[in-house]
Amino acid sequence: MTGFWAVIAAAVSFAIAALFGLWLIPFLRKIHFGQTIRDEGPQWHNSKQGTPIMGGFMFILSSIVAGIACILLYHAFGLQEMPLMSAKLFAGMFMAAAFGAIGFIDDYIKAVKKRNLGLTALQKLILQFVAAIAYLVTIALFGGKTETFIPFVGMIDIGILYYPLAAILIVGIVNAANLTDGIDGLSGSVTFFVSIFFMLISSFVSRVGVSIMAAALAGGCLGFLIWNFHPAKVFMGDTGSLYLGGFVCALAFALDMPIMLILLALPYILEMFSVILQVLYFKATKGKRLFKMSPIHHHFEMCGWSETKIVVMFSVFTIICGALSFIIVVYGNYRILTFTA
Repeated sequence: MTGFWAVIAAAVSFAIAALFGLWLIPFLRKIHFGQTIRDEGPQWHNSKQGTPIMGGFMFILSSIVAGIACILLYHAFGLQEMPLMSAKLFAGMFMAAAFGAIGFIDDYIKAVKKRNLGLTALQKLILQFVAAIAYLVTIALFGGKTETFIPFVGMIDIGILYYPLAAILIVGIVNAANLTDGIDGLSGSVTFFVSIFFMLISSFVSRVGVSIMAAALAGGCLGFLIWNFHPAKVFMGDTGSLYLGGFVCALAFALDMPIMLILLALPYILEMFSVILQVLYFKATKGKRLFKMSPIHHHFEMCGWSETKIVVMFSVFTIICGALSFIIVVYGNYRILTFTA
């Protein structure tokens, strides 16, 4: 029964995202919400100047509508889940939407105000921590516990440290997902496979609501990719990339498995650390570069890899990370948490 509702959520989300693009892309072109290409980026990206941004609304709309509708139908058929899990899941969806709103503000400034960098780094960081903290406070008010799954150990209560560590993890993953959005189809493809493995893991541990929402996100990403594969007709913008990061975090926390993000979302994390290492190396060597360009997908571009090849290789790497994550959950002595809320 779990698989049925997940498949329905994925199919509906795919259809909504794909069809929404028929209207959204011409509309974004009409109002001149186009991408401004940064001068320090690869020179061949200049041809992408003016490509519509904010295409992330395709999977934002589709994942929310399809996911929530299928969960409500699941409940309507008398198949109930514990209140705490539902509260954490829906609070997570609000958090993802909040991150998407932050991205929208950033995209709006870029497109309308013609300021390529949008919000300042500090402004983004403050708003992101506000969204993460609001989510954590919400789940705490609903009786959320400070336990988390540790591979091969089980559920461990880390006490008050849970909240600051969780806030840092959420903001880190969201920004890492944002950095992954740099070439046609990359972020959507990586997130599609991350969502698929979240769906498989949540199905294994009988978290139907999480499985449905993960499937809805996967379907939405696939529908968006119809328009975003190289050569892209639309970009997701920060509106989409920040939403994806928030959504992935919401899935992990709803499963009480935030630590699994370290492996399952490793492609995002490597993108982020490539930027950090580049900056540190540049400062330490007084001007030398560790990579030809960062994030690391641009390094591969500068090495002569096509955008399509990079997307394929990142997707394969994501599948490997997802498979290892699934194996860890299956064989890592995971004990399903019994909710009493």
